[in-house]
Amino acid sequence: MKTALNVTQNSISTKALFTDFKEITKAGLSISVVFSSLAGYLLGVVDFSLDSLKIIALLAIGGYCMVGASNAYNQIIERELDALMDRTKNRPLPAGRISVSATLVIAIILTLIGLVVLYSINPKTAMFGAISIFLYTSVYTPLKTLTPLSVFVGAIPGAIPFMLGWVAATNDFSLEAGTLFLIQFFWQFPHFWAIGWFLFEDYKKAGFFMLPTGKRDAATALQTILYTVWLLVASLLPAIFPHIGIVGSRLYLSPIAAVLVFALGIWMLVYAFKLYQKRDAKAAKSLMIVSVFYITLLQIVFVADKFLR
Repeated sequence: MKTALNVTQNSISTKALFTDFKEITKAGLSISVVFSSLAGYLLGVVDFSLDSLKIIALLAIGGYCMVGASNAYNQIIERELDALMDRTKNRPLPAGRISVSATLVIAIILTLIGLVVLYSINPKTAMFGAISIFLYTSVYTPLKTLTPLSVFVGAIPGAIPFMLGWVAATNDFSLEAGTLFLIQFFWQFPHFWAIGWFLFEDYKKAGFFMLPTGKRDAATALQTILYTVWLLVASLLPAIFPHIGIVGSRLYLSPIAAVLVFALGIWMLVYAFKLYQKRDAKAAKSLMIVSVFYITLLQIVFVADKFLR
């Protein structure tokens, strides 16, 4: 009876630890970032082989470790502020389920593993991974309580994963890598401003400045539309390159793929306009959900177009 009870308790304890680890590393977010990196790799790789599968595995592991470490550092820094907000007060640190020192150990281990794994792919991949974790934890996180410009700074590490995959495949930062960076960079703004809008009151409790004007007003909604337009333009650059004298680019969209990407952009733009019209939490949440589907579907279209044409 004692043995059965111990096994049950150990099982519950292990499950709880795993759940806390997922929360500390923000597993859902980390997996979506890894997805972007893998999409970038598939776009950059020339000859897909068994060695490519090895690099994909390394990129997935290294990418998850780096993003997970960034999230862990972030939660250490913001633990007292997280305790003030409804959406974060039950995280492992503010809820007291795990200590700061234990979280720090996890973050350091993940950082080291991530850097070593990404370096084994190539040094440039590790460098951009290190830049990402530094900007996210040392610049973006402290700025969140000081200025709305934090979103602009946070958009830089947030845009690196798509580009990182290309660098992992080519060991080169090129026009193509820069284009992938630009796409995900502009995507960050409507996505995070939508989140900042419908969680405005919760963010306010912790003193976070997430909206460009600091208010849920017409100016913020208008900027959301503007950056969605820039996102649409950036997403179509690979289709435009041959028509503006840029030849030989390996990042290319066929006419059919370009139409699909354009349609996705219009879809997101419609919801950005709905936010401008309604200016309520429901419209903002709808835009946020659409933005997540947008970036995922866009990356699928890019990859599918490369391998199917």
